[in-house]
Amino acid sequence: FRLLKRQSLCPNDLTFSFVLKACIHSSHVVHVDQVHTQIVKVGYLSDSAVCNGLLAVYAKGRKNMTVARKVFDEMSDKSTVHSWTSLIDGYAKSGLSEKALELFRLMVKENVRPDNETMVSVLSACARIDTQDLGNWIRNFTESIEDDGLVTCTNDPVNMVLSYWFGKWGKMEKSREAFERIGDTGKRSVVAWNAIIGAYVQNGCALEALSLFREMVDYPYVTPNHVTMVSALSACSQVGDIDVGTWIHEYMKFQGRNDILQTNSFLATALIDMYCKCGALNKAKQVFQSIHLKDVISINVMIMGLAVNGEGHEALKLFYEVLECQLHPNGGTFLGVLCACCHSGFVDVGRQIFRDMRAKFSIQPQLEHYACYIDLLARSGAIEDALKVAKSMPFKPNNFVWGALLGGCLRHFGGKLTQDISTRLIEVDPASSAGYVMLSNALAHDSEWREVSGLRQVMRDKGVKKQRGCSWISLNGVVHEFLAGPCSHPEVLCITSVLNGLLKEMTQAS
Repeated sequence: FRLLKRQSLCPNDLTFSFVLKACIHSSHVVHVDQVHTQIVKVGYLSDSAVCNGLLAVYAKGRKNMTVARKVFDEMSDKSTVHSWTSLIDGYAKSGLSEKALELFRLMVKENVRPDNETMVSVLSACARIDTQDLGNWIRNFTESIEDDGLVTCTNDPVNMVLSYWFGKWGKMEKSREAFERIGDTGKRSVVAWNAIIGAYVQNGCALEALSLFREMVDYPYVTPNHVTMVSALSACSQVGDIDVGTWIHEYMKFQGRNDILQTNSFLATALIDMYCKCGALNKAKQVFQSIHLKDVISINVMIMGLAVNGEGHEALKLFYEVLECQLHPNGGTFLGVLCACCHSGFVDVGRQIFRDMRAKFSIQPQLEHYACYIDLLARSGAIEDALKVAKSMPFKPNNFVWGALLGGCLRHFGGKLTQDISTRLIEVDPASSAGYVMLSNALAHDSEWREVSGLRQVMRDKGVKKQRGCSWISLNGVVHEFLAGPCSHPEVLCITSVLNGLLKEMTQAS
């Protein structure tokens, strides 16, 4: 560009477009100022392509949102989605979520149709809105649809936002209603599906998430991306559906995306987590080994996966390999290692690792580390040591801490200490049935039946119900859910008949 200027040649719109793209990645502010001056001097501020490039430089490169907004406001032609997207993205990445969303509302009011890139930036801004403010924002966006008479093409993006927000708010019925209001054109955007599937997963509705994921796969006009896959794999992890999880893995290979696991740590980590939680450790290890550049997050997930599957020795081996490679463990790493020690009974190793967190690695244990360490001590019968840790830690014991102590007491002791800890558990988590049930078991162990009866009456008076056990089984790609107690499965008669037949055969065999 400098050489061109020395030759007395006049730059045109294409020249400025290319130079502005270079300016986005330039760290020299003076370059942007010089190019901006040349644009004004030559008279290209009325050119929409040049203005879009200049706007992108200030919003994405310089992160100067004041000047970016000034450029945008002075643009004569605001009909291109690129200019709106650049400014919304700049606001979102600068932490100015409210300004990003207000601009988005103005965009749809002007009947400019957002594209996928726009909606990714908009939902990024939505994610930063405090939960306590969601009600007002949802009301404002709902009124935008009702009062402004928006046409379908701009109505769809607003419903995407509402679907995401209702999900974040925990109102999944409203979230699904907003999603269903999105038209066929809007549902060709992967962002719409990602918002609702992700909302189901975050609210613990894994079966609904997987059902919608299957519907998306069958929809001919949209293809799942890596964000979709991460959400679907998380849903598989929640219900242990290894069939769908494996299908996703094979789907990526079939689509020619197998290499993405080697470079996309988020997707690879989700796959490792799914295989670990489904008990397929060998497959988890294969995915882990295929990652070219392993980060601390993928390592933490692999350590935790080994831990919860009882492979304590392998978890510790991986931890020490991390140290030898000069990688820096974080709090999540130590939580996984302590969990490995807890599940495998490595009490002495766990004690040393807990001490090393602060002494060698300058990592302050958080409440979850203390809870896991206390669980390790309590399981081994070192109740007094566990109580000392609970009393000395800089956090107020929560239900996990008291639950760990109570589990140790029930396993190794009993008597008044068990009852006292049960009472503490009820105090910190009065809505949960766990404390009541464990206290009832402790009282029953000491034959204090009158107290057991009184405790059950207290539960009834407070409306506390024992949480029903739940299990899932996947058959032919369909996940079946079973709850303890009365069975509501549509094939309950057939299942009962088979169980009775098996019971009869077992009785005869004995």
